[in-house]
Amino acid sequence: MIINIIIFISTLITIAYSLLMIAYTIGWLKQKEFLLPTNFEPKTFISIIIPARNEEENIGACINSILAQKYPDNLFEIIIIDDHSTDTTVEIVESFNKDFIHCFSLANYIKDGETTSYKKAALTAGISECKGELIISTDADCTAPNSWLLHIAAFYQKYKPTMIIAPVNYASNNNLVQTFQVIDFITMQGITAATHALKSGNMSNGANLAFTKAAFLQIDGYGGVDNFASGDDYLLMLKMSNLPNSNIAYLKTAKAMVSTQPQPDWHNFLQQRIRWASKSGKYDDKKLNAILILVYVFNLMFALLFISGIWCNQLLVTAVTLLIIKILAELLLLIPVASFFKKEWLLGYFPFLQPLHILYIIVAGFLGYAGNYEWKGRKIIRQKKLAQ
Repeated sequence: MIINIIIFISTLITIAYSLLMIAYTIGWLKQKEFLLPTNFEPKTFISIIIPARNEEENIGACINSILAQKYPDNLFEIIIIDDHSTDTTVEIVESFNKDFIHCFSLANYIKDGETTSYKKAALTAGISECKGELIISTDADCTAPNSWLLHIAAFYQKYKPTMIIAPVNYASNNNLVQTFQVIDFITMQGITAATHALKSGNMSNGANLAFTKAAFLQIDGYGGVDNFASGDDYLLMLKMSNLPNSNIAYLKTAKAMVSTQPQPDWHNFLQQRIRWASKSGKYDDKKLNAILILVYVFNLMFALLFISGIWCNQLLVTAVTLLIIKILAELLLLIPVASFFKKEWLLGYFPFLQPLHILYIIVAGFLGYAGNYEWKGRKIIRQKKLAQ
């Protein structure tokens, strides 16, 4: 009797999860790719804000990719906010010697140790110094194609969105930890696009995010959420979504997709994902919280079923059957997403990485809710839920 109840509940959870994957697939396919209008004339002045902490290995390539843009030099500026770097980041930035490249020290705005949200503080400082109508935030370890600014500006001039969510891609050297990250990351990218197409957008990525300076000032920037180390993208998006006539849009095109490197090892990967997950549950987003609970319970279910299957063959068969359904439901979304990101080669690895993915969701979800992690040499302690 108890075994039948367990199987029934497990099947219901699997059905709910599969329906979620089907909805995401529909949303992804519904999100049409943006094409640059013929004879597009750039008119928007753009400020690119890049927080940087000890990025001497990456900042040069990042700036060079922006300098190679097919966008008028007189219509954009690059603002680097140095976050208490102890390496040669500042020297590298200053070596470019361009009038439209500005480097500011975060230490002139806050002292080290005065906040737990250095990235938000850096972005706020950069925005206070910028003159752009449209602001684009990206990371110092990202590079962009030379059509990046053109497509973001064209999308903005055509639709006038308050905020633009744009895609991010991972490079990979094909080792296990990086292959795993790429699969996980492009899946999240696909879900991000899908949720915005379904008008239930609740995901974004600060590595490729654009928004108007007017909207940022109207919502008082990160005011009210600046005590959280993470969430410079997600929490800002939630605040902007509450504006009257707010229009948050997803820009689906590889021409505006920035690239970055995955984490080099399992420790750094887990710390990154804990940081991302740490903002979950801290804001009253009922739809997102319900989805996160479903995903967590679904993966925890498999761990419990496989452990129970050691003593009960019926539960082991159930676990294997439902795992096959899980793989098929996720492939429904992953196949078109992998094609867009030109990562089709990942599909062959996907079924074999399922046990690792289930374990990762369980561990990262639990530790992310706890909220303690280390990033950029700083230890972050659990933070309370935002006051409403």
